[in-house]
Amino acid sequence: MILTLLAAAAFAATMIGGSVALKLRDRLHLILGFSAGAVIAVAFFDLLPESLELAGERYATSAITAFVALGFLLYLLLDRLLVLHGHGHSDDVQEEHGSHHRGHVRAGSLSIHSFLDGVGIGLAFQVSPTVGLIVAAAVLAHDFSDGINTVNVVVRHGGTRTQAMRWLLADAVAPVIGIITASFFVVPAAILGLLLALFCGFFLYIGASDLIPESHHVHPTFWTTFMTLVGAAVLFVAISVAG
Repeated sequence: MILTLLAAAAFAATMIGGSVALKLRDRLHLILGFSAGAVIAVAFFDLLPESLELAGERYATSAITAFVALGFLLYLLLDRLLVLHGHGHSDDVQEEHGSHHRGHVRAGSLSIHSFLDGVGIGLAFQVSPTVGLIVAAAVLAHDFSDGINTVNVVVRHGGTRTQAMRWLLADAVAPVIGIITASFFVVPAAILGLLLALFCGFFLYIGASDLIPESHHVHPTFWTTFMTLVGAAVLFVAISVAG
């Protein structure tokens, strides 16, 4: 029941993010700044400790942290090879005349990324409902920004509003499929710990390389930085209370 509600929430967060991107742009940097802090806080304060606890009896700490680094680097490769997040803000004018194909490739890559978010929620619930809810909170914040990115990347490459909405729908469905997929298999505790370490690396990359730069783009850094700190603090308190 909880997973069903979270799947619906992930879908809604992505759709709302995309709809906001089509209508409002002046305050998006504050939301993205908060999302960045939330995602990074979950990586440091929830996923990393849980991975150390679950896998610590079987694997050395250095091996577990190596999986964190592996997750970060794998996401880096995925980002570069599939062009998950195009930050070429200095080239915005040029990109507006780019091919529709590139915009569709980027939007499709974002959907793959959203699928992985859903798998992460499903795996976190295998640890405990509390961990699952905390990870889900960070993913929902990130899904909102994913909706924004999906619409922006299609429109910036010359796509129509209808095309942007179609890709937004695909991106919104992707985490739902990920959550469903993760429910079909059970992972041993030690291996689950390594997978959480991998997702810790994913979240660190998403926060540091995607959300933080996106939030600071052509905006004063004070308030975006403040919102990033607020996002981290809110999730830290939530994790401390839940844990």
